[in-house]
Amino acid sequence: MSKRAASNSNRGFSSTGVLAMSAVILLLVAVVVWHFIIGPSDKPLKFDTSYQAVLLSNGSVYFGKLHDYGGRFPVLTDVFYIQSSVNPDTKQTVNVLVKRGKELHAPDRMYLNPSQIILVEPVGPNSKVMQLILEQMEQKKQ
Repeated sequence: MSKRAASNSNRGFSSTGVLAMSAVILLLVAVVVWHFIIGPSDKPLKFDTSYQAVLLSNGSVYFGKLHDYGGRFPVLTDVFYIQSSVNPDTKQTVNVLVKRGKELHAPDRMYLNPSQIILVEPVGPNSKVMQLILEQMEQKKQ
């Protein structure tokens, strides 16, 4: 091979380089399209049940009406949680559904950090949790 032929092949892009450059450009275009056109929706999700169970990264589970899920600061209202206690005599665990708000600071809502939400599930209308919530609502009316 002559010096001239060797120097010409070093000046241009190889077919592998062109292919790699095309892949990078295609990937950048895909990212831009996804982010600005398809991208994550700013619209909060709507649920088909009135109450949701929210599991947080610290292991806590709260039941309530979740608003603005998918937004910057989801809000849980009408909040309940399960408080467990062990009977020292029988060693039996007793779980009680507690309405949040009876604490010293009397909160009426929880603003959640979305990065701490592990999962959200619907509370079924015929579930034990929903039955207990309805019972507490009835007791409050009386």
